[in-house]
Amino acid sequence: MKKLVALLLAAIMVLSMAAIASADEEGKVLNIYCWNDEFKTRVEKFYTFPEGITVNWVITPSDNGAYQLALDDALKAQATADADKKVDMFLVEADYAVKYVDTAYTLDVIADLGLTEADVADMYQYTKDIMTDSNGILKGLSWQACPGGFIYRRDYAQEILGVSEPDQVQEYLSDWDKFDAVAAQAKEKGIFMLSGYDDAYRCFSDNMETPWVVDGVIVKDPAIEAWITMTKKYTENGWNNKANLWSPESGAGATKDGKVFGYFGPAWFIDFCLAGWTLDDSSAPAALGNGSWGEWGFCEGPVGFSWGGTWVCAAAGTDNLTLVADLMKTMTCNKDVLVDIVKEYGDFTNNVPAMTEMAASDFSNAFLGGQNYLGLMLKNAQNINRAQSTMYDQACSECIQNAMADYYNGVVSLDEAWDNYFANVEERHPDLTH
Repeated sequence: MKKLVALLLAAIMVLSMAAIASADEEGKVLNIYCWNDEFKTRVEKFYTFPEGITVNWVITPSDNGAYQLALDDALKAQATADADKKVDMFLVEADYAVKYVDTAYTLDVIADLGLTEADVADMYQYTKDIMTDSNGILKGLSWQACPGGFIYRRDYAQEILGVSEPDQVQEYLSDWDKFDAVAAQAKEKGIFMLSGYDDAYRCFSDNMETPWVVDGVIVKDPAIEAWITMTKKYTENGWNNKANLWSPESGAGATKDGKVFGYFGPAWFIDFCLAGWTLDDSSAPAALGNGSWGEWGFCEGPVGFSWGGTWVCAAAGTDNLTLVADLMKTMTCNKDVLVDIVKEYGDFTNNVPAMTEMAASDFSNAFLGGQNYLGLMLKNAQNINRAQSTMYDQACSECIQNAMADYYNGVVSLDEAWDNYFANVEERHPDLTH
């Protein structure tokens, strides 16, 4: 018996020494490719790197595809790059995630990184579907889920509808016919229901019946046609302010003197975008009295939808496999960390028990007048379906919005806008037809 124990202890010591040796053999420089500091701020707040590790955040803005170009160049050079220059982790967005999922550039979360099915069991299914390749292999994880709703001005709701609380406002906005009726009422008060052409786009694109592309053919989906019809009506009726998404005019509609009733968006849009637009003085504290900050509310709106999301991938060829796996597990699977991210940043995080707990808590968002809006997002989050994502989603999504802007402005006919859309997508992806 003593001999057996001694043999077992010896075996354990050998395995332990091997594990230490493996850790020592790993790189001391961790390169993380991303397009902004959203993930960086959360990692620096909630993760402690081992001593001796240098973390390089290689940040390239997304404008004009610059981030993907830089990432693609780095991944193509991965095999011959110096150890300290190799990509260890990289981030992707929903619209182009599939481009990297079905490639050898991304590692298997389970088989390669050592995470378990239990580790990812509490994540919203759609966040895993997007990152699952054609062979059923999970290739990336996210700390967030992105169900959306309608974020509205409480003072304008009171002026237009005579009510301002989310449950009351929702009664007036629970379907598109009601939404249109409120848009007409808002116009009478000199208020635009929406900022511009693309505000309601994700309500429709996220509820498409078919993928953008089927068997190499670009598809006209009824949901997209419904968005075009609605947006043309809103433009002609003066129910929107004719702004393009992310334009200065779009953001200006949210200021104290802006005349936009509301915006569609998920949790990240509220604090990461809209809250900043509302400030009269961006150098002063974000507080009630600084522009329209704090005068907003959140309701479900006419339809459930999602918008965006960021996923973390482990790069094939990383020399920091153990560290990468631990970082991904901590930031996307650890319930306590995910709860803390909600409290600190207002994210809707990718963990069903965490969000259920927070929805029932005293959590509040000061920008939304102290509202706990998380419960309103729970149902939408469970129903999001992104299993039909394709590698062409970003091109199709960008091109349809660009092409239809000319139609809304009366520059081209609807048929001409469709022709321009198809031509633009096929220019970016010559393998496609329509």
